Amino acid sequence: MKTMKAWVLHDIGEIHFEETAKPEPADNEVLVEVKAAGICGSDIPRIYRTGAHVHPLIPGHEFAGQVVQLGKNTDAGWLNRRVGIFPLIPCNHCIACHQQHYELCRSYSYLGSRRDGGFAEYVAVPEWNLIKLPDNVSYRQAAMMEPMAVAVHAMRNALPADADRRRTIAVCGFGTIGILLTMFLTEAGYSDIYVVGNKDFQRKTALKLGVEEDHFYDKRDGDVREWLMAQTDDVGVDVFFECVGKNETVTSAVMCTAPGGTVQLVGNPASDMLFEKNIYWKILRDQLTVRGSWNSSFKHDREDDWCYVLDKLRGEKIHPEQCITHSLSLDALEQGLLLMRDKTQEYVKVMTETGA
Repeated sequence: MKTMKAWVLHDIGEIHFEETAKPEPADNEVLVEVKAAGICGSDIPRIYRTGAHVHPLIPGHEFAGQVVQLGKNTDAGWLNRRVGIFPLIPCNHCIACHQQHYELCRSYSYLGSRRDGGFAEYVAVPEWNLIKLPDNVSYRQAAMMEPMAVAVHAMRNALPADADRRRTIAVCGFGTIGILLTMFLTEAGYSDIYVVGNKDFQRKTALKLGVEEDHFYDKRDGDVREWLMAQTDDVGVDVFFECVGKNETVTSAVMCTAPGGTVQLVGNPASDMLFEKNIYWKILRDQLTVRGSWNSSFKHDREDDWCYVLDKLRGEKIHPEQCITHSLSLDALEQGLLLMRDKTQEYVKVMTETGA
């Protein structure tokens, strides 16, 4: 039996770097040698608090690499190709799949949470989930395509391509998704952007991205609603991106959105969401649109979110590597997991890289 090194999650909190069976690609699959893999915020509760859907499991859904082996019924042109990977594996039978809204699949599988993912030397990946990388796109950039596409999906959900670039926008929560979202909003031509964070380095990052200094607010300084309403002459913003997933920030989003505006929910919920009566009234009386955003669109079509991201990377209009604060070898990945769990250092994106 051929083996490889991987981080295997056996149960909640029991993740070990160990020798395990090297996967053999099945029909319509290829074997990818992982060159870079990012740790997602969702990996932390999966590993340390809730567990995964199955155990043992190799986590990791943000990764890129090179195709080194082909299964049956795959295109020979993939061999040795540099690739990014869409981690959601659709069922291809439900209504959403028939409409090519694969991100809404009712019976999906998922690399890194429902089947083995990228915290390993090799991963078996369905051919359909591959996207070819241009020569000028690095593996570390490609490993960030998944969170980039999530940010783009939220942006395009709330702001159609022909939207007025003078619209006022708030981004609340300045972690990986909030930073990438701000990158894409700025690249798309939006400039009146208000950012809410809670760390000094987030302010510095926002300024580097072109956010005006007085448009960044550290919520440790006081009430977000009071500040944002003062900035907008008590009107509120046209679009509010909630990238935190907490009751208090969803409430702020509703209260700080202008009449007829849009609240775009992006953050994974950290608790139950409970609307007080006055918040519900605000939605009704101001005729707000409250939208959810989940995952990203991928259908091998130039109009999907992954192709949008790849076009920006190819054209060197977006530089996600600015978000990478820690780069580790695969055998040191646990250092990154613990750093993120215990918040012992400031970080944005923690990544493992082979150096190849």
